[in-house]
Amino acid sequence: MNREFIDLLEFQTRMKEGVECLFPGKFWLRAEISAVKARPGGHCYLELSQSGPSGLVAKASAAIWSSKYRFLAPFFESVTGSPLSEGMTVLVHVQVSYSQLYGFTLVIDDIDPEFSLGQKEMERQKTIERLKAEGLMDLQKGLHLPRLPYRLAVISAEDAAGYRDFMKHLHENEYGFVFDTVLFPALMQGAQCPSSVIEAMDSVLAGEEDFDAVLILRGGGSKLDLSCFDDYELASVIAQYPLPVFTAVGHDQDFHVCDMVAFSYLKTPTALADELLSIYEDEDSLLSSFVSRIRMAFLNRVAIDENRLALLNSRIRGAFSLRLSKMESALDMLQTRIHAADPRKILERGYALALGPDGAVLKAAGGVSAGQRMGVMFSDGIVRCIVDKVEMKEDGEEI
Repeated sequence: MNREFIDLLEFQTRMKEGVECLFPGKFWLRAEISAVKARPGGHCYLELSQSGPSGLVAKASAAIWSSKYRFLAPFFESVTGSPLSEGMTVLVHVQVSYSQLYGFTLVIDDIDPEFSLGQKEMERQKTIERLKAEGLMDLQKGLHLPRLPYRLAVISAEDAAGYRDFMKHLHENEYGFVFDTVLFPALMQGAQCPSSVIEAMDSVLAGEEDFDAVLILRGGGSKLDLSCFDDYELASVIAQYPLPVFTAVGHDQDFHVCDMVAFSYLKTPTALADELLSIYEDEDSLLSSFVSRIRMAFLNRVAIDENRLALLNSRIRGAFSLRLSKMESALDMLQTRIHAADPRKILERGYALALGPDGAVLKAAGGVSAGQRMGVMFSDGIVRCIVDKVEMKEDGEEI
């Protein structure tokens, strides 16, 4: 049975003529890089693709020959800050090539790096608008952070310089503040970064330890490296997360969608460590202020009581001195009276005392009788004598 047929070479030749006829010149093509591999010889081979709502809808092989690649690769990286890598959307200048031996290939001779940056920015703005429309932008801001956050879940790459800087700065602080940090490793760049970080966040909630906050850390990188932190799914999970989420991703000039929806964001991991330390410093200053105020109040109270005691002591001393002075005055007066009443003083004034036979002072003439012995005491001696006669006066009679 005779059949018409063509051989494979003729088929491939017709395909080559047909394809190259459809696209005889070079043109700009937009696609996503799904695979990229630079060969030791200098050529770079890529797989370009396009996805739709249901998944992958188109795929093609592409190549950048070494003569072009050694110029295009560094130029692209200098503009975007990132090398050609999977997940990027690129605008490439291509020439259709069809080989009877190797099949269909797109030969790239130029790449527009500004387009890749623009595509990411466009996707970023769409993500922001979607989050706003869904009311997710400010959910984290309503959460409560403990006064002194101590148990911290850290999501980062274990070997990342930013993570090491953060840990050193936080745990080796000059104040001696202590924190409990637990690392939940995750990829921090590339197409798998958002899902890896989300998985780590799920692990935080699934664990037995209750954390005060979650910290997402990554050091500096190119805009395209860090574009994964503009991902809608990751931002949505952060926005609805039940714990306060702190982000510290990139450089000082970087600001990502994840930063917008987080409880708080800092420019760098070290800045985040400083922020946590400042919370403890403020609390320490407040406690020191309370201690100073209590000490001052106590010293003031002691000073008031000491003044009161000094005043009371002064009043007691004054009253005692006054009382003592009065007693001394009364004693002096009594002493004066006693001194004035001393019989010897009376005798010195020219008076004399009559002494009875027994030597006692005679107070009346009736105390002796004629013939008895008696004495008369003067200031300078006693005269002994015998009573010759006793004359008694009558009532009302003057002597």
